[in-house]
Amino acid sequence: MPRWEPGARERLVVAAVELFTERGYDATTVAQIAERAGVTKSTLFRYFPDKREILAAGQETLSQLLTEGITEAPAGVTPLEAVAVGLERVSDAMGQMNRDLGPRIKAAIAASAELRERDALKSVGLAASMAHALTARGVPETTAQLAAELGVLAFKRGYTQWSIDERDSENTLAHYALAALNDLRAASAALG
Repeated sequence: MPRWEPGARERLVVAAVELFTERGYDATTVAQIAERAGVTKSTLFRYFPDKREILAAGQETLSQLLTEGITEAPAGVTPLEAVAVGLERVSDAMGQMNRDLGPRIKAAIAASAELRERDALKSVGLAASMAHALTARGVPETTAQLAAELGVLAFKRGYTQWSIDERDSENTLAHYALAALNDLRAASAALG
């Protein structure tokens, strides 16, 4: 088999999600993931340090896209409006593969304490990146942290809804993420 087949990273993610869903996270080995993806174990380790990190694939890209959107938001917008620009930026980068894998990734994470822990760390990292981008815009730290946490929650809620919605739906991830952000904004205003 070729060492550097195109799309190896994506095939590894799909293979891991399939196997985690079929066999469970703990019962799935790195060798099985590599075999299903049609690559060697050493190729898997070129992309991921361990099997747990496979489901965190793209976290760095997500953080980068969110912070770029926040950074490039027009001057004078509110912190949540800047977060919305970041959510739109991320949404533009998410394709059908992301949508198709959503329910299976959610199920795999729900079934494994180790993956739930990794998912929580991913959320913390995304919120920290967004908060940093907001404070760089001059947003006070507490406000930046709150806006970032709402942004992460909106992304997660929007992504979940987008991935389970009918496949013929014309609504994009941005539609769902921004709707979730608006719901969260209204809910936080109702706190008093």
